Amino acid sequence: MPKIEWPVRPRLVCSRCLGFDSCRYNGQKLSDPLVEALELFVEFVTPCPEADIGLGIPRHPVRIIVHDGEQRMFQPATGLDHTGSMLEYVERFLEDLGEVDGFLLKSRSPSCGMRDVKQYREDGQSLITGRGAGLFGGEVARRFPGLAVEDEGRLHNVEIRDHFLRKLFTLADFRRIGGIGRASELVDFQSRNKLLLMAYDQERMRELGRIVAAQRSAGLERTVELYGGVLRSALSRGPSYRANINVLQHAFGYVSDHISPEERGFFLDHLEMYREGRTPLVTCIKLLESWIVRFHVDYLRDQTFFHPYPEELLDRCGGLGKDEYWR
Repeated sequence: MPKIEWPVRPRLVCSRCLGFDSCRYNGQKLSDPLVEALELFVEFVTPCPEADIGLGIPRHPVRIIVHDGEQRMFQPATGLDHTGSMLEYVERFLEDLGEVDGFLLKSRSPSCGMRDVKQYREDGQSLITGRGAGLFGGEVARRFPGLAVEDEGRLHNVEIRDHFLRKLFTLADFRRIGGIGRASELVDFQSRNKLLLMAYDQERMRELGRIVAAQRSAGLERTVELYGGVLRSALSRGPSYRANINVLQHAFGYVSDHISPEERGFFLDHLEMYREGRTPLVTCIKLLESWIVRFHVDYLRDQTFFHPYPEELLDRCGGLGKDEYWR
């Protein structure tokens, strides 16, 4: 496929310690390969809530304690409660943030963690069974349920990472066309993303088509608002391997009459291997792409299903068939 020029840089909020500054509690900085790869393609916003409220670098660790059913941020070494200053910071930061397309936050952090933060009893020592979100990460999840929101730990999983990147770049492109204010851009967006949306949610794909078709009566502003809500719902869970296979078979129908029986068999064998979890999704996609280029299938060439995010990020996302992460 020709090299794709990306029309928009997603605006991504990323924890500062993930490669941007030595701001962890121990004064260290983490290196994250995905963050490094994304630097060429996204606009980063890089908060460090604990450093930003003045806790210092390095600093005594803080913990999340649960008091009367409420989370509080406690620093055992000093006996100080930093809940108030942290909540004020979170409110101010998110209010002033402007439009963004996603969040990539530090896992297990008492401030940025999304779901795996240790929670302690009121003495700050006794670990409560189970884990939860940090004060910053929890509010992000509450306010931005439709955006691409993950922690760096979960993004080591290729399926989750692929879904995160697809969602991030799709939402950024939608934000771009919403800002242009032309109905033709929305029609084009729907057309280019048809197979991607088919993989994610066929029912909502059809609903989005109806919304676009009715834009004359609803007006463009209302249409974009309605479309955005349904789009975010459609992208809420990654596609299953069965849905990906359905899209691959659909696309294969455009080229199957142009190739030899041996080539057809070769592709179908790889499709079965993907179904069984023995080869990644990208293998089947690349086979199809070679025929799309060879036979000049313009409709498929423009489909974002085949290039949902920059090629340079593709080698970080394999996607074997059998595993399901969205049940």
